Amino acid sequence: MMRYCSHTLLYFSFLSFFFFFFFTIWTVQSVPPQPPVRCDQTGCTVFNAYGTWPDRKTCRAANVTYPTTEDELRKAVAYAAEHHLKVKTVTRFSHTIPKLACPSGSDAMLISTSKYNSVIEIEPDRLTVTADSGVSLRELIDKVEGAGFSIGTSPYWEGVSIGGLISTGSHGSSWSGRGGSVHDHVVGISLVVPANSSEGFAKVVKLEEGRDDKLLDAVKVSLGVLGVISKVKLSIEKAFKRSMTYNFTSDVALEDIFMEHGKKFEFGDITWYPSRKTAVYRYDIRSPANVSGNGVNDFTGFQSNPILISKGVRALEKALESSKNEKGKCTTADTTLAYKKLTGNGLKNNGLLFTGYPVIGRQGKIQTSGSCLYSSSIRIDVACAWDPRYNGLSFYETTAIFTVARFRGFLLDVKKLRDLEPERLCGIDIYNGILIRFIKGSNAYLGQTEDSVVVDFNYYRADDELTPRLNEDMMEEMEQMAFVKHGAKPHWGKNRKVGFFGVKQKCGPNFDKFLEVKNKLDPTKMFSSEWSDEILFGREGPKYDGCALEGNCVCSEDRHCIPSKGYFCRQGLVYTQARVCRYSPAQVLMT
Repeated sequence: MMRYCSHTLLYFSFLSFFFFFFFTIWTVQSVPPQPPVRCDQTGCTVFNAYGTWPDRKTCRAANVTYPTTEDELRKAVAYAAEHHLKVKTVTRFSHTIPKLACPSGSDAMLISTSKYNSVIEIEPDRLTVTADSGVSLRELIDKVEGAGFSIGTSPYWEGVSIGGLISTGSHGSSWSGRGGSVHDHVVGISLVVPANSSEGFAKVVKLEEGRDDKLLDAVKVSLGVLGVISKVKLSIEKAFKRSMTYNFTSDVALEDIFMEHGKKFEFGDITWYPSRKTAVYRYDIRSPANVSGNGVNDFTGFQSNPILISKGVRALEKALESSKNEKGKCTTADTTLAYKKLTGNGLKNNGLLFTGYPVIGRQGKIQTSGSCLYSSSIRIDVACAWDPRYNGLSFYETTAIFTVARFRGFLLDVKKLRDLEPERLCGIDIYNGILIRFIKGSNAYLGQTEDSVVVDFNYYRADDELTPRLNEDMMEEMEQMAFVKHGAKPHWGKNRKVGFFGVKQKCGPNFDKFLEVKNKLDPTKMFSSEWSDEILFGREGPKYDGCALEGNCVCSEDRHCIPSKGYFCRQGLVYTQARVCRYSPAQVLMT
């Protein structure tokens, strides 16, 4: 135990020294991620940023094209329509966890927007910016900020393109103004869709807010199944700054405080570490552009990591998993939380170091981060911690979207589950605990119909599909509490397969409106695949041995877990209607 603790402390001490030395002296940045599409003479393989799809199967296509203009994009769609090919759009980053980017059939075609990124046009009088869909979020933010304006919201991770992020409903946190979802700041979209032969087999449909609202409400969150987004027009604001403070405190009365916190702080969020009984309240408000401060949000989880240390941390976590060492995981959670508190969770007052609260900086430097994305000419072996080339972190992410009225009950249920054996939830607190954010009700058909609360939590993923996880029943019970008991909707770009079961019913009448537009814009289902249908319609497939271990089913028989390794299908501890894979060593002896 003492040996483990000293190793963990050594890791964080070294990590802190590494960043101080190299970022201060050399301004070192990371080895950039690989492109998501890699081709050879036999065709192309599509990956997500984590290197592994939820079903662990390879995604293949015949070829990929890289348009650089809207006309080239239209011609690519036209070629596919004329030759009756299935198509999927891919981006430069591919951070979507579900298999939305995977097409159907070995002769399918990929259209990449990674080189379609040259146009960013700002209209100061109308307070709008229009960008090619392949423009990266960071490129867009910097261009808008350079012109004296700000974009009102964005996701916390900047490794996304503007077309990709709106397609999956990416968001920040805000109940104010247009809200925290980027698609609710969209005022126009150009979309390339298939057409008949007289129109050249493809056409560009241009939609504007106030003129084409019914179509725009479908296209704003489209999952890539309506066509290829060509251009996105967003509302912008006069430049402003933000003032941020993290308050690390007790989680007592969290269930009574969250709503007031969301209303009081325009960009506020809460990070909850349930096993540590700690809540971190983010006090985040806008400030005038002329207020002093050049702060930067360089979130700890998105910074570059020395590759050897990423490998070591993964090896340590695997050892704790295989030895079922809950105390070791809790020690790691304690050290992680202490490190985040010490460093302001990545906030830097002057762009280099954290010296104290509040941290004040321009909206464009506070709203999003991702320093591990960018390369350097200096040879330093650092990368994003999850880069699959280096056998670093491998994890699942569950993201559930609750109505405000249902969220309090979820928090109370998780507290009850936690209070049974707090150390069994240390696994998620090693990562980012439970991140709580606020998004406003939306007109988007696949968005939220009312003001909502979003929770994200990450947790260990094994190297193969038949290796069970330590305390996986706790994660599965929380997952089922969210999506079944409390009726949460899934985030479209995240989640394991079980998160989407029954999602059609949760969308209400807007789902049918979305399908009407889908049938109108893509009547031949050129942009659909079995995987996008699986997610969109929330269909459950046939169950098989071990299917619950990867979240591809909810267990109903022991064989859906892995009895040979001591995991059996059992009812939940608090939500007794849940069915989870729980380690039962006594049962193994009996069998």
